[in-house]
Amino acid sequence: MNTAYLSMGSNIGNRLQHLKQAVQLLHEHPAITVLDVSSVYETEPLGLTEQAKFLNIAVNLETSLEALELLNVCQSIENKLGRMRKIRWGPRTVDLDILLYNHDVLQLENLLIPHLRMHERAFVLVPLVEINPEVKNPVTGTLYRDEPAMQEDGVVLWKKVQRVEEFLQQD
Repeated sequence: MNTAYLSMGSNIGNRLQHLKQAVQLLHEHPAITVLDVSSVYETEPLGLTEQAKFLNIAVNLETSLEALELLNVCQSIENKLGRMRKIRWGPRTVDLDILLYNHDVLQLENLLIPHLRMHERAFVLVPLVEINPEVKNPVTGTLYRDEPAMQEDGVVLWKKVQRVEEFLQQD
């Protein structure tokens, strides 16, 4: 069985509902078990700043899927939930990024693990470290909780979550 961590974000429409639907679709997949979901955090957009704030979460899962198969599932969920890829860093109904896959380091044409700049992004690290404070960068061995980006402002707790089931029942 493989362990993976995902980052999810949404800033269009009912942001929480989009995140819940994405987690539910992962939860329903026969080759995936969602183990944990972080609390929900609100953050300013990155890159293209003239857009709505994001809600962000991290998800820990187990899967029998290989990394590229998991990527295909994530992209399928994005498409099902109306993700449009028109503007780089633009608004989106939902964005699912594979942050970590086991302790692997992958450099494929359409998939980089660990996610390329995750160690620089508080909106990724804060939810990730909430669900696993001991998670390490597979390249450097550094604990993600010790990355300088963890000290950045702008990641605001929006809704506390204790369990996957609780998250899926949020309004």
